Amino acid sequence: MPAISPLAGEPIKRADAERLAGVLKAFADPARLRLLSLIQSAPEGEASVSDLTAPLGLSQPTVSHHLRILTEAGLLEREKRGVWAYYRLVPSAIAAIADLLTPPRKRATKKAR
Repeated sequence: MPAISPLAGEPIKRADAERLAGVLKAFADPARLRLLSLIQSAPEGEASVSDLTAPLGLSQPTVSHHLRILTEAGLLEREKRGVWAYYRLVPSAIAAIADLLTPPRKRATKKAR
């Protein structure tokens, strides 16, 4: 996800707002939030669809659909190995969203630590 001006700094550009809205829409689903959490907490920081269906209680096609949305939003990366695809978080994308939503004073405090 390319850098976007922080909301609390200067006014956000229209194109940036549209891109950010798409990313936030990907976040705005309980199943997708759980997927991000499950993948992040997986032993190697990655998981396949088969690792995620049972914990979510969703079918394989539904989990694949949610993973595709998260990948297209730039929050996950997908690596194909044989017949399986493995997903991992894109830390820079998660950090960019956190930074974007953190007020400037809090960001300055965090960086000073």
